[in-house]
Amino acid sequence: MFQDTQPAALGDEGGLDRFAEFRVDHPRERLALLRELRDGSVAVNLNAPDGALLTATVWAVDDSAARLSFNVDARHAQLPNVVAAEEVVAVAYLDSVKLQFELHHLVLVHGVGGSALQAGMPAEIYRFQRRQAYRVRTPERGAPLARLRHPSLPDMQLALRVLDVSIGGCALLLPHDVPPLQPGTRLSEVRIELDADTRFPAALTLQHASSIGAPERGLRLGCEWAPLGGNAERALQRYIDQTQKRRRLLGAGGA
Repeated sequence: MFQDTQPAALGDEGGLDRFAEFRVDHPRERLALLRELRDGSVAVNLNAPDGALLTATVWAVDDSAARLSFNVDARHAQLPNVVAAEEVVAVAYLDSVKLQFELHHLVLVHGVGGSALQAGMPAEIYRFQRRQAYRVRTPERGAPLARLRHPSLPDMQLALRVLDVSIGGCALLLPHDVPPLQPGTRLSEVRIELDADTRFPAALTLQHASSIGAPERGLRLGCEWAPLGGNAERALQRYIDQTQKRRRLLGAGGA
């Protein structure tokens, strides 16, 4: 979902933000995301309500003044409409994550080195994981597990460590003393337990198995989710989002 460069419709439903779980609430994390856009010279699409579209890059992130500056082409035909808009929606991609935020009070500033479009710092940023997403490694503490029966030995109950997850699938650790599984095997009636708040039933298809260093360390099973139910997919998305948030906050601690 949300794999294009058009803004997602974030309108409230009955006074509730239906995408609240994807909203970045921590100011330090919002600042880290904006700095990442700046440092990577990431293309940002600025969408005006009348359909005007301008692509820019973040030039400066001024936290103390709560202002953003974008590099823009002063000759771009869409620039006047974007500047005149009361509200502009910005859309950009960091790897497989779509960022979306609103900009207000846009001002075009001309200087010797070129032109810059300035706006107030966004109060909210939304992060949406794309379907073909990079995986997030699960924390070692808490031991996320996948509970299932061995497909060839139904009497054998397995509790396999979940090594990483994405919206598209997960990787499981198969101990060396467990009978191996063949690629293409469907694992049904799997109980996923990522943390105390993220537990859901799922079915998986084994895509490949690879060794993790020495044979006694076991095999890494790369698995693809069968279509997840709405509640399960939202729980998984929330878990991925929160895991990324924690790591981004830790990484931004010294910024």
